[in-house]
Amino acid sequence: MVNETCLTKYQKPLKECTDREIYFALLELVKEQAEEKESNQGKKKVYYISAEFLIGKLLSNNMINLGIFQSVKEELEAAGKSIYDIEEIEPEPSLGNGGLGRLAACFLDSIASLGLNGDGIGLNYHLGLFKQVFKDHLQKETANPWIEKESWLTKTDVTYPVTFGNCKVVSRMYDIDVAGYHNRTNKLHLFDVESVDESIVQGDGINFDKNNIEKNLTLFLYPDDSDEAGRQLRIYQQYFMVSNAARLILAQCKERGSNLHDLPDYAAIQINDTHPTMVIPELIRILTEEEQFSMDEAIKVVSATCAYTNHTILAEALETWPMSYLEKVVPDLVPIIRELDKRIRAKVQDESTYIIDAAGNVHMAHIDIHYGYSVNGVAYLHTEILKDTELHNFYTLYPEKFNNKTNGITFRRWLLHCNEELAAYITELIGDGYKTDAEELEKLAQYANDPKVLERLREIKLHKKQEFKKFLLETQNIEIDENSIFDIQVKRLHEYKRQQMNALYVIYKYLKIKNGEKPATPITVIFGAKAAPAYVIAKDIIHLILCLQELINHDPEVSPYLKVVMVENYNVAKAAKIIPACDISEQISLASKEASGTGNMKFMLNGAVTLGTMDGANVEIAQLVGRENIYTFGESSEQVISHYAKSDYRAADYYIEDKEIKELVDFIISSEIMRIGDVTTLLRLHTELIYKDWFMTLLDLKDYIKVKEQALTDYEDRESWTKKSLMNIAKAGFFSSDRTIAEYNRDIWKLGEV
Repeated sequence: MVNETCLTKYQKPLKECTDREIYFALLELVKEQAEEKESNQGKKKVYYISAEFLIGKLLSNNMINLGIFQSVKEELEAAGKSIYDIEEIEPEPSLGNGGLGRLAACFLDSIASLGLNGDGIGLNYHLGLFKQVFKDHLQKETANPWIEKESWLTKTDVTYPVTFGNCKVVSRMYDIDVAGYHNRTNKLHLFDVESVDESIVQGDGINFDKNNIEKNLTLFLYPDDSDEAGRQLRIYQQYFMVSNAARLILAQCKERGSNLHDLPDYAAIQINDTHPTMVIPELIRILTEEEQFSMDEAIKVVSATCAYTNHTILAEALETWPMSYLEKVVPDLVPIIRELDKRIRAKVQDESTYIIDAAGNVHMAHIDIHYGYSVNGVAYLHTEILKDTELHNFYTLYPEKFNNKTNGITFRRWLLHCNEELAAYITELIGDGYKTDAEELEKLAQYANDPKVLERLREIKLHKKQEFKKFLLETQNIEIDENSIFDIQVKRLHEYKRQQMNALYVIYKYLKIKNGEKPATPITVIFGAKAAPAYVIAKDIIHLILCLQELINHDPEVSPYLKVVMVENYNVAKAAKIIPACDISEQISLASKEASGTGNMKFMLNGAVTLGTMDGANVEIAQLVGRENIYTFGESSEQVISHYAKSDYRAADYYIEDKEIKELVDFIISSEIMRIGDVTTLLRLHTELIYKDWFMTLLDLKDYIKVKEQALTDYEDRESWTKKSLMNIAKAGFFSSDRTIAEYNRDIWKLGEV
């Protein structure tokens, strides 16, 4: 198969080709095979619009889904080649940031795997988020180009004019095939402008002229919004995305027989977070201006077509834009938005639900809720918080719109692809039915007391730790001990996720070891995270972690017992190496702040044991695995919400009244750390923790230390620990994105039976 492609493409056999040539041959082969399974069957289609699609490397994942991975792997081995070497050549598409984008990628996979008619729509960012580089113990952002001459992108003939307030551009659509597991191939449609110019980026950083829209529109995901030009560029990007999406959706629905008056029978539009919100007024604008709809009918049709997924209760993620920005960037939408707001004011007395507030800010989530037919949260606890507190005023208006869809992951990528050895052993134990029905993983529970099975699971975990050890040595020249406990927190850097609390634990452990209290088994604390370029405190936390890494790893007294690692430029490819190696999965967000989390599910699937707050999907993990197979700590979401309501949490009280907390916090500005780090940065973080600490690090710190110490103690009973690990794998099936998508289809999209 591969040999034939090489002969055709290069006029030489597989064994004479370089790994790079083989990669491009496989790219061609896989695209051809995926194309053969393309389908547009089904009258109604879901369009999943998202600013992010963190799709990761696609080669092996697509080959697994097409059912050719094993045969290709064997053909390569026979020619003296390795699929794993070739995987390393593939650049990772830089189209997403964190959980939001990874979830969107998982959903596209499951839509195709379930045979549903559905495509994704987003933007083709040339330089993505950014590539993270560590220099002087600080995060430095550099451009992250990923598009090569030959890539997964297929240029199409689809173009649309997009008009802004001060300029007009012409879009171009590129497609990426989304191959379902032994099923159909759908599409991820990415819009771009051919006038984009990567050369406007200054030096090796990520700064560029934010006012030159024709050249910068699709350069970066989430351009720095610390100034007015950056915030307006976000609006340019969002409108560009939804204007193209609206045109494409209406054109495709017409092709399938819609007269647009029956649009809800042909399309379900899922708005992923608030970034695509403007698709609602844009569709209304097109229907009224170009299709001669009355305003009443246009609103009715669009409201029956669009559904909204809320991913957060964090204020900064519930976007609001000054009307003055919209008047400048998208003046054609302003009359529509004013009309939508006017209609709400005519029937609702509650000012907090208005689209345009008294200060002239437009609340994007309010448009979604009023003018969509479904509002869903992404974990049971998150949805209950939305209904009871954060969106309660909307819930009283539209109780029938609210529903929960607990997130899931593409377990084939996060098990079959990244942990072949474990997947093979699971297949040996229970057959391969779990590959299409993840609930079959439950069958593993029968082996919970089988010493041979537990021993084999320990062997597999050790192999994955050895592989990650080798990778880390090769990529960052850091040596770690595979026989240590791998305690891992990898996710976007945000104060609510509380990497700073984990860092304070590292300080606690360092001081204990210095005091002669050595752990029975060494501990390796592994972080991986990017901080948004303008998020100063998040970058300060990275600085602290890197300073601790320098201090501890070079201390001969401490380093045999404790190591700290900050993985550089954490991404999907690195996650695939880190997650299977994990013993303890850190999911320590402040209760009520993490909508769901999906990293917690990937770790669980690979046999890690969760240490976490009762937040997001941790609540459902705890219910499934039982309290004996998870470590939970911290105040509840109800208690935290109450603290915010009463404004009664003062970090300074904890700092002043608890000697141990004060010692840990003060270590940030100790002479040991100050010698390594930047004084201004460390002082700022120290001050932040004492006088602000908006996400209540110090509130849960002591309980966190106590429960983490208990987990480390329990690890010494390896038989019992491995049983916990097995039960986590056995109960992970619920968190399949196939289940999530089946629920979206059943309750929201109604495309037909799965």
